Amino acid sequence: MAKPHQQYLVVHQTRSHEPTEYENLLAEGIERSFAAGIHDVDGLAANLNAMCVPAPSGQPWTADLFAAEMKRLGA
Repeated sequence: MAKPHQQYLVVHQTRSHEPTEYENLLAEGIERSFAAGIHDVDGLAANLNAMCVPAPSGQPWTADLFAAEMKRLGA
């Protein structure tokens, strides 16, 4: 039996479906933002807009919209 510190969850085990094109674009935008040293929500929203990553509403990304979308996608 594996010890507690040796157990892990593969992220893909928690998915109910393959990521959509939108989810892949958003993930890539977030990853690129992190790689550029951007870690705050306002900076992420601004960088997603600069990279032309579409927001679900079709409006520009804001910190509030980003937080709401992360909550929705994580549900």
